[in-house]
Amino acid sequence: QVQFVESGGGSVQAGGSLRLSCEVSGYNYQLYCVGWFRQAPGKEREEVATIDNYDRTQYARNLQGRFIISQDKAKKTAYPKTLYLQMNDLPAEDSATYYCATGPRFACGDTPDNMDYWGTGTLVTISS
Repeated sequence: QVQFVESGGGSVQAGGSLRLSCEVSGYNYQLYCVGWFRQAPGKEREEVATIDNYDRTQYARNLQGRFIISQDKAKKTAYPKTLYLQMNDLPAEDSATYYCATGPRFACGDTPDNMDYWGTGTLVTISS
């Protein structure tokens, strides 16, 4: 059973930066997609950024350039150990709960419904 523990959320003023982390355990995918998603109140969950087992990244079009996704992998298995999301120059519209999720590799860049496991989320609040 894959489990995630997200951290790094909090409150920041507009224009500031945050770095989210996600500790991963129980991983078992060989060809995988792991990523960050977010959901603001009253809105649907949306993909923020994903990275696969080949370290190929994808970003939501409006976030590319401000957000950077990266991962540390376990040495023996090459499974993701920690997932990061560096967020810069944050406007108030980026306020949301941010979630880690994972699924098979084809899930990268596709609907969040294709992700199999989800974290409980970390809240990011940006004040204008």
